Formats: sequence, structure tokens, C-alpha cells
Amino acid sequence: SPFSGSLLRKSDSGIPIGLSSNWDYSEHFSLMVEDKTEGKNAPELVLEKPLDREQQSSHLLVLTAVDGGDPVQTGTTQIRVKVTDANDNPPVFSQDVYKVSLRENSPPGTFVLKVKATDQDEGINSEITYSFKTLQGIGNMFVLDHQSGEIKSNGPIDFEISSSYTISIEAKDGGGMTSECKIILDILDENDNAPEVVFTSVSSSITEDAEPGTVIALFKTQDKDLGENGEVTCSPQLQ
Repeated sequence: SPFSGSLLRKSDSGIPIGLSSNWDYSEHFSLMVEDKTEGKNAPELVLEKPLDREQQSSHLLVLTAVDGGDPVQTGTTQIRVKVTDANDNPPVFSQDVYKVSLRENSPPGTFVLKVKATDQDEGINSEITYSFKTLQGIGNMFVLDHQSGEIKSNGPIDFEISSSYTISIEAKDGGGMTSECKIILDILDENDNAPEVVFTSVSSSITEDAEPGTVIALFKTQDKDLGENGEVTCSPQLQ
């Protein structure tokens, strides 16, 4: 229902006459009347409920004044309230956790991932910069574009040193509000390690009448690679 407020003023002859004011209903505003000076009342537009620019950036109010004469005379005016932005929204990443893989020995400059955060505010409050939350465990192995959120490799990636990395990225808007996301980076193994043979026991000589099955040497093999790349088979070769 519309708001109605009544005012009193005096005609030119000094006789009080009625003056009422109405507008289209708005839950955010109300009209109050205060006696500002002797014999004169002044209506005031008062904020009743907090505004949210992200839901509604402006409000149009129609104020109608009605006198108490016969015939009734009215006057109408529009009041447009523009809601300016406050930095009340933090950046929000498109994902809380990103999962990605990268092959070891990828050359520096290899694209890894691009994180993305948005902010519902406007202007400088919506401008986002990205940074590593911590460099512990990754050193200078990766570089981050602070404006675009793009991550690239920056140094040698060795599966045998670490098979995965957990990286925390922080997004900060122009008003100082922040949020974080996590990147789980799995390193894919390449067959870049040769098998190693280690003798634990070996006979320097063997008699000609040694029986078949006589143990000549004991040894073990190992390969730092994973899976099929780390499976070793042995075969003797005469030289």
C-alpha cells in the first residue's frame, strides 16, 4: 500500500489547510515530517532498510502532494536514488579446488593452469590481482601472472623429486577483500632414468667343474621411474 503522510500549512489568509503526500510503496524508504521552523513542517526522506547495489542499483520514488481544497489540487515529483558501490563482496573463484597434471621435464614456460575469480562490486572494488599464498615447497618452479591468473612452469619439473604439489592462490580486490583457492598439481612420470645394477656378491673365478646352478653373483636392480617405466628385466650377454 502507498505511504500517506499529512502536513499542515497556512493559506495566504492565515487559515490552516490540509496537505497530504503519497508515494508508491518502497520497503527501503519512508517519509517523515519534522517541525523544522515555527509553523512550518518539512517532509524528510529516510532510509528504513539497508540497500544492496548488486540487487538494485537505483530506486525511483514518485511523491504526490495533495492539498485540502475543493477542488483538490495535486503536485507530483520523481525522486531517483542512485546506490553507489561499497566494497562488500569478496572475490569468488570459479572453483575452490583446481586439479591439473603436468609432465615432468616440461620446458620452462609451459602452460599449467589459469585460475579465475570474479567480484560483484564495481570499479576499483571489482579489480582483482592474484598472488601465491605461500611459496613453501614450490620455490621458483612456477610463475603467476598477477593480472590474468595464468600459471606457467619456470624451472625443471622432476617426478622423482616430487610427484605432486599443492599450491594456494589468493585473489584480492581493489578494496582489500581476499579469498583463496587450492591447486592440486600431479606430475606425470617420464621414462628418463636408466636402470641401475648393484652387485652385492660376486665370485672372481669359478672352477671348470662347477655344477649347473652354482651361484656366481648376487645383484639387485632398480629404476627410479614409475610403473612400466620402472619395470626391469635382465638378460646375460657374452662379450
